[in-house]
Amino acid sequence: MTLIYAMPGNEVFAELLVQHTGYSRAGLFLHRFPDGETRVRVDAPLKGEQAVLVCTLDRPDPKLWPLTMAASTLRELGARRVVLVAPYLAYMRQDARFHPGEAISARLLGAWLDHYFDALVTVDPHLHRYHSLSQIYSREARLVHAAAELTAWIASRVERPLLVGPDEESRQWITAVANLLCAPSVVAHKERHGDREVTVHLPELSRWLDHTPVLLDDIIASGQTMLQTLRSLRAYTKAKPICVAVHGVFAEGTLEALRSEGASEIATSNGIATETSQIDISRPVAEALMDISSVINLRRSDEMPSSRNVM
Repeated sequence: MTLIYAMPGNEVFAELLVQHTGYSRAGLFLHRFPDGETRVRVDAPLKGEQAVLVCTLDRPDPKLWPLTMAASTLRELGARRVVLVAPYLAYMRQDARFHPGEAISARLLGAWLDHYFDALVTVDPHLHRYHSLSQIYSREARLVHAAAELTAWIASRVERPLLVGPDEESRQWITAVANLLCAPSVVAHKERHGDREVTVHLPELSRWLDHTPVLLDDIIASGQTMLQTLRSLRAYTKAKPICVAVHGVFAEGTLEALRSEGASEIATSNGIATETSQIDISRPVAEALMDISSVINLRRSDEMPSSRNVM
């Protein structure tokens, strides 16, 4: 039997997973004391049950210690394995030591995941210098791609889209969605000068003046890259652009800035719950969770001795 536990803020997504999988929901409760410490309490699983913790990891630092306590407690109380469903996986962008002495946070998070979780399901993590999630996390994992869901949303809203990638790192999402839509696409060149200072150069767009620009990326955080792309688009078209991303992290003031720069609509997935969460990715996440559970169960049964060999 599998029990689904929702960390605070993940209750709606956990309920969608319950609907899609038929797994049971169990209680998880956090209490924060006045001194900033946290108490975690869970409905105890029966011995041998699988426990699934649902916790998207935007703004991760206040979440990681309670999540660690929850995972450890579930295992201590008898869960045979603990699975993490984290639609957004934090710290993936710091995947190298860009300056002397910096922590490579992607590797550190992978080591933490290895220690506390038997399996992982996540959605479109920001893998730039790593070729696969297995280079970071060594256990069983499923990486869900949201291209089909992004495509369906765009197709329902835009008659003639022009997919615009704000930088080279967005190319993989631009290519996948443009191919599914059979729509034209371009990718801008970005020069980064700091956390909130970038320059974006667009290619020639005169061939697609009758199209609606759809800016597409995996993450909107500070939003500086999309903001500069919106500004650059003004020189080419009067069409009102749309901004779409898998993960809407949104630093303070980002949404207001995007709207003030001309974005007519901003849409992200419900992997992070925000006012822009219009794209439901719960079904492919649920399918990945069921797949990973069945694979692990099959391996477990293969490793058990057959009845004829049991003394």
